[in-house]
Amino acid sequence: MKKELLMASALVTTLGATSVAQAVTATMAGSMKVGAEFESPDSGVDTNNVSDLSNFNISLSETTDAGTTISTSFEIVDEGATTADDDNAIKLTFTDGSALELLNAGSAASTHVVAVPGAGGEQGITGTSVNQAPGDVDFGTAATVLGVEWHSAADFLADGLSMSASFSTDSGAAKAAAARLENSWGVGATYVTSAGDTALTIGGGIGAGEIANLNTQASADKSGFNIGVSAVTGDLTVGLGYGDGDTFVSSTAAGSNREVDGSVLKAGLSYVTGDITLALGVTSGEAKDGAFGTPGTSDDSSDSTSASVTYAVASGVSAVLGYTTVDRANDGASTTNGGSAWYVGATMSF
Repeated sequence: MKKELLMASALVTTLGATSVAQAVTATMAGSMKVGAEFESPDSGVDTNNVSDLSNFNISLSETTDAGTTISTSFEIVDEGATTADDDNAIKLTFTDGSALELLNAGSAASTHVVAVPGAGGEQGITGTSVNQAPGDVDFGTAATVLGVEWHSAADFLADGLSMSASFSTDSGAAKAAAARLENSWGVGATYVTSAGDTALTIGGGIGAGEIANLNTQASADKSGFNIGVSAVTGDLTVGLGYGDGDTFVSSTAAGSNREVDGSVLKAGLSYVTGDITLALGVTSGEAKDGAFGTPGTSDDSSDSTSASVTYAVASGVSAVLGYTTVDRANDGASTTNGGSAWYVGATMSF
């Protein structure tokens, strides 16, 4: 409780320390994706469906008389079960370029994940819940909603360097049999430089958190690091990312929570020629999972390769043709949960 009161006091004090402007500036953006997906699983029958996805984002910001910018945003989305995304932080950007995010701040280790080019489209093959191989390099880092994140200004300590640090505490989630993240910390950094005609971005982070179920701290944890590099030369972009760490799977069934030790490698490239963008991406993840206190010994794995062609039809309008193939194994044994999928569709953005 003491942590929560101190954080609430800091929020009120920070917002009240300056004179807030009378009007808030609002900007909006969004997109509509419509396409058809065709799945061919290794087992079962081929399926096809229409993918109809939309999102609408509102960004709010205003600058105080003292020069501090206060901003936040929310998003309305239509992607099946998800209808809204309103977990954005209140962000204070100061005159020196540094910033502080309050509440829903996230993990600094995730903030500095380097973007690796990947295929466009909405194609994919649904796997099984027993396969715990990760697909994102920051799978080992997370934060509760009751958190803060600090961002340095650009060129912090050295030209091209920026850094972040985050901390979150107990969100007050129900003390149930399902395991939950209790608190977290994270740090991250990005360095931007050049080598001849190539622009280089190197980034990564490290973070950790404690897990609890009921009122007991679990023997498992959530921790990890990620590192990546991206190189842009003319119209060609190449990227590589790697993540390693521990995470967990939460279950409401007593004794069914799982600890997971995994790693993932992502690589990709994209090339722009005229109105056409060609993209290729590969992801290889593996993990060992077991009951809390009993580390797994056999690997789950998931390997995917995706490619796409995107054509800029008009301003804000693009057509996409994408393909993905996936191979999976569970506890060291090959499974029939892989397959391939095609997607053809269009996106309109504003």
